[in-house]
Amino acid sequence: MISEHQAGIPLLMEALSGNSSDKTSFRQTLNDHIEQLSTGVGLSLVVADSALYAAQTLQDLGSFPWVTRVPATVGGTRELILAVSDDWMLDQPERAFTVLGSNYGGVNQRWLIVYTQAARERAEQTVNKQHLKKSQAEYNAFTALANQTFACVADAQAALVKLQKIMKVVALHDPEIIEVASFTKKGRPRKGQLPDIIRYRIEAGVASVLETRCHKIQAKSCFIIASNQLDEAQLSHEKMLELYTPGQQKVERGFRFLKDPWFMADTLFLKSPKRIMALMAIMTLCLLVFGALEYRIRQTLEQNKQTFPSQIGAATAKPTARWVFQFFTGIHVLIIDSRREVILNCNEYHHQLVNLLGNRYVKLYANSE
Repeated sequence: MISEHQAGIPLLMEALSGNSSDKTSFRQTLNDHIEQLSTGVGLSLVVADSALYAAQTLQDLGSFPWVTRVPATVGGTRELILAVSDDWMLDQPERAFTVLGSNYGGVNQRWLIVYTQAARERAEQTVNKQHLKKSQAEYNAFTALANQTFACVADAQAALVKLQKIMKVVALHDPEIIEVASFTKKGRPRKGQLPDIIRYRIEAGVASVLETRCHKIQAKSCFIIASNQLDEAQLSHEKMLELYTPGQQKVERGFRFLKDPWFMADTLFLKSPKRIMALMAIMTLCLLVFGALEYRIRQTLEQNKQTFPSQIGAATAKPTARWVFQFFTGIHVLIIDSRREVILNCNEYHHQLVNLLGNRYVKLYANSE
């Protein structure tokens, strides 16, 4: 999906196979349509998620401006984040960033390494949950190994080394291999009696590696935004941030709209690709109307310094179109003697919004009670 930045109105929707690669399809879509979009709707800059960040795609775009997120799979990004974000982890600002230069794929770029407190809070929740699960699994693995006995020291040492290689979040302190004497005859052995069998067991102290957890939180608290627009006068650092987040969320919201259970698209089984594409066209048209109306409502409320009740009854100047549709549920048209129409169940908030939107909307709700 390609959407315009202001209201999130879709400009292009293409149905692809579930087996297609985002990196390949992004490149193909841009190569096919970027010239048309530039001349037709004045496209001057592309903002995309990390699938755009492939060397071949960046080279194909040439000097055409773009902003995207650098994927964590690009070599050296994790080490770079850890190197510049120590102070942010201590000071915990609401948001901070630093600027670096890059030449990935032979394309000169400006990188913003961005930290946000919201990302850190999400990272802590995710990493703590993963760390607890992983540390419990590694502790159980060591407990199972400690309960085993081995025929010789070499076997015990090999088993210990093998376990330590796979342990990432738990460390063993002062591991040692001790002898375990056993006697074949029943009863208490005589004083000075030599054991019949000597086997070996592993003992060690177990502790969680907090440094691993902290580094994971630190890496997930930051992300990198890249652009080939090097002139800050043309594209400031703050504008880069605004274009990607929350700007990129307009596309994500569009996908959420299309996949929402209320759309009931999963109630239809369409085998033919043509029919699937036809359904996608209808859904995209609905998204266009949805996005345009939501933008109109929010713009009108802001210009008139008015608010609308949210789902919890609080006043908001940025209601979603979905909530407005729900709020207008229950309004009925009563037809009297086949001649007169009366609109029922309109309250003051309905009238307020309709009046703000203009005469075309007012006429639809005329004669309301």
